[in-house]
Amino acid sequence: MKSVTYFAGFLVFALVFSGAFASDPSPLQDFCVAINDPRLVNNEFVNGKFCKDPNLVKAEDFFSQGLDVAGNTSNPSGSNVTTVNVDKIPGLNTLGISLVRIDYAPNGGINPPHTHPRATEILTVIEGTLNVGFVTSNPNNTLFTKVLNKGDVFVFPIGLIHFQQNIGKTPAVAIAGLSSQNAGVITIANAVFGSKPAISRDVLTRAFQVGAAVIKLLQAPFMKQY
Repeated sequence: MKSVTYFAGFLVFALVFSGAFASDPSPLQDFCVAINDPRLVNNEFVNGKFCKDPNLVKAEDFFSQGLDVAGNTSNPSGSNVTTVNVDKIPGLNTLGISLVRIDYAPNGGINPPHTHPRATEILTVIEGTLNVGFVTSNPNNTLFTKVLNKGDVFVFPIGLIHFQQNIGKTPAVAIAGLSSQNAGVITIANAVFGSKPAISRDVLTRAFQVGAAVIKLLQAPFMKQY
């Protein structure tokens, strides 16, 4: 009886432990190359992308280029994110990993506060100096921040709000790996003040404890984008 109880307890622990550290599902074969043409599937849905016939797979399915090209940072944030995920490299399907290049304009270019709902991020600075940080969940909301120079590495845990800002006088570049083939990104300001349709101003005034005029002012630049 004790052995049965022990086994049941171990099984529960194993399930909880595996769930706690789950990311993308582990691949069940060597690879599962994505199919983007809906004409080739039968109106079914899968967690990820449909798999190409292995006999039709080519080296190009695992290849991308262009990360040597600087992104255009002429925008209000002064940053540009070049994403290499399953949409760029179909061979990433089911492998639970992707990559981004981030370019930052001098003197304050920022990758604004955002979160990746499906991935932890590990970032390394290629050029320049960045101030980076993330905030823990309620109720503590602790800020962990660090100044990074060329060659430094920093980790942003899955789901937590984080940011990077170029505090140098020259352009900065970083490369980041993400633990998902499609990490997703929610930019906090865009989501809160630029949602479609807009979140009720009554909700926002109560949440941010400011007047309606302030909320209207904060929404204005995001509404212009749509």
